[in-house]
Amino acid sequence: MTQIVRDPDFYEPGEEDDCSTFSYFCQTHDRYYRYDGCGDGAHLIAPRCERHGLENMWPQPLMMAFPEGFSPSLSDAQLAWVRSEEDAC
Repeated sequence: MTQIVRDPDFYEPGEEDDCSTFSYFCQTHDRYYRYDGCGDGAHLIAPRCERHGLENMWPQPLMMAFPEGFSPSLSDAQLAWVRSEEDAC
């Protein structure tokens, strides 16, 4: 399974968003992904907001450890969040 953390075509969530319904969507199989899988083979998973569709993921622990190591690179908002968390430590 590969999880997409950023795609230029996805919605960029902000702190002002009040979204509450999320799921994961498998782009390989074009259907919702559940932890027991959604079909055979590799999965390409992205977070999906009921309101905005596929969206970029907010920084996760791995992003904080390696913020420069993502392709495509993290958005300015994601990178700023990672750096603010690093500065707080």
